[in-house]
Amino acid sequence: MSLPLFALFIAALPAQQIRQPLTQGEAPRQNWIVRAERVYTATGRAIKDGAVLVNGSKIGAVGPGAAEENGKYTLSVYAVTPGMIDASVRLGPGTAGVEQSREVTPELRIADALDLFDVRWDRQAESGVTTALVCPQDENVIGGLGIALKTAGKPTVKDRTLKADAVLRGSMGSQPSTRNSPAFQRPRSFYNRRPTTRMGVEWEWRKSFYEAVAGKNDPARALPGSAELLRALDGKLTLSIQAWTTQDIRTAVFLKEELEQEPQIAGKPRVFVDAAAEAWKEPELLVRSKVGVVLPPFPVDGRTGEGSFMAWNVAKLLCDENVPVAFSAHGGSGPLYSLASQAGYAMQGGLEFDKALAAVTSVPARFLGVEDRVGTLEVGKDADLALWNGEPFQPTSRVIGVIIDGALVLDPRPTDAR
Repeated sequence: MSLPLFALFIAALPAQQIRQPLTQGEAPRQNWIVRAERVYTATGRAIKDGAVLVNGSKIGAVGPGAAEENGKYTLSVYAVTPGMIDASVRLGPGTAGVEQSREVTPELRIADALDLFDVRWDRQAESGVTTALVCPQDENVIGGLGIALKTAGKPTVKDRTLKADAVLRGSMGSQPSTRNSPAFQRPRSFYNRRPTTRMGVEWEWRKSFYEAVAGKNDPARALPGSAELLRALDGKLTLSIQAWTTQDIRTAVFLKEELEQEPQIAGKPRVFVDAAAEAWKEPELLVRSKVGVVLPPFPVDGRTGEGSFMAWNVAKLLCDENVPVAFSAHGGSGPLYSLASQAGYAMQGGLEFDKALAAVTSVPARFLGVEDRVGTLEVGKDADLALWNGEPFQPTSRVIGVIIDGALVLDPRPTDAR
């Protein structure tokens, strides 16, 4: 089936077959037995006619063999996978979460501005996304600290947090300089500031890290955010850098290598590039520098942000070069724009199922440093599961059940069987 037909097929499904309401209320956490014809663990192990035992908030067992019936606490589906992870969900407050007076704000936390009552969180959970990375909007060169949290659960950021300060977020390209204007004229607003060009954005990045090192050697020169920049230099805080086009991806990679090789810095930064639509053009740069990528949603016409071009086989080209690849739906949750659909599109472009599954589970878990808790179905990990009515990522399949931290937030059973 060609990709346009694939998209049209899903769009043509009746609405009642696409979406079910999220279970409401504070139902007590239960011990669930999930039976499936296929259990995909995302560890390279697939189990036929298997079961997953959920003990409270953790996975108690994963293995072959049908589990004993246990009344209403047994769920039977076609397939089960780990809950999906979106490493660039973009459900923050928009420009309301951006500091407008400065371009470099590493110390700001997007967690302080999140609205967990936004209905979009429910939609993410319904679509099988159980963990998401939320970052500041990319209006500043370095916007601040992103947070990895669960998409459902108690209505407080603290209770849902999987990893606070998961990444330090910034952007390459034209977006951070948008609306800025040169300083050598009469100020019209506080947007009379630098940078105003791509080169200026790169200069702000380099200047920030060099100033942070100077502040370490002389505390009197320390600036706001220096501590976060130094943590990023030491590899204790991952850098997530938005870069759509080849020139901006190059800039991000060259910055990482400069920070590693400059004697006065000698950093060890860990970096992944978000929205890397044109990473396929020079994958050797990513391999050389050990930089992974988060691919943006697949576009219908191939054109994505900042005029970049992204073909349907981008994921396969990168994976064939052993570049770590994750997918993102950028907050979309409809049948054409969900995270699951991105994996399906990549498979239509030639990507193998195991790699597509990894790109929405284990790979983003490693990017965020939460692989000890989520990303695979293993004993002792968080009980985050996506339950499917068919083979995952196929046009005829959809997520019909979701468990997050052991709580059933989307019930796959018919109403009269609950």
